[in-house]
Amino acid sequence: MAVTATARVMNGGSGGGGQVAVVERERQQVIGASMMEQLVPEITTHALSYLDYPSLCRLSMTNSSMRRAANDDNAWKALYHKDFTMEQDSITPANGWKAYYAATRAIVNTNQHFFDIIRERSLPEMGRLWLNADYVKCIHASGEFFTGYSGVLGSWQLALNWEPAVNFQVRDVRSRVLPGVAWVTMKAYVGMEHNATHPMSMTNVFELHNGQWFMVHHHSSVMLADGEVADQPPMLG
Repeated sequence: MAVTATARVMNGGSGGGGQVAVVERERQQVIGASMMEQLVPEITTHALSYLDYPSLCRLSMTNSSMRRAANDDNAWKALYHKDFTMEQDSITPANGWKAYYAATRAIVNTNQHFFDIIRERSLPEMGRLWLNADYVKCIHASGEFFTGYSGVLGSWQLALNWEPAVNFQVRDVRSRVLPGVAWVTMKAYVGMEHNATHPMSMTNVFELHNGQWFMVHHHSSVMLADGEVADQPPMLG
């Protein structure tokens, strides 16, 4: 920048007071800029890819230059792949990767809330999680199928009241968010007390209504190796 400013003075002939002022102003801008602000955009984006979600949000509130850098779509795409999955590398979110990251985080948190409700054995919270509609469906690991809001809640009332305490280890969580609907797949290792047994494959489907995600479908099934015979799985799940 200093070389450019000097060249501007030289090309201007005598380099009057106005041009000298331009040189001085640009020199002060370089002196006052942080090291991050002086990096080329490609290096800045690469550096931001090492930040986590809270850090990237905090950086965006420091100044206008860092806000532009922290809102860069490539930075949020890198963060999405780091926090969630590489499976959706080829998609182009309609509202950009920052909005898609926020929507994915919201649905992953809602999905986690489902497991928290089971651990807390709270039927009222389960009722608030499910959409009150006649088309909601629930298939438990036991194979029992329930449809409609009343039927689904009745199944959870039975499960939460009668099943022993359940410990979950949820792994391989994958989500896909579309306008108004999202689904999450995962492996849930479910066991009584501290023994993680009964590995299950689960799918949860959610719909967005008035800015809130509601569950509309839950399906869990026991994962078996070739030739393996299943123990009686718990209804929970």
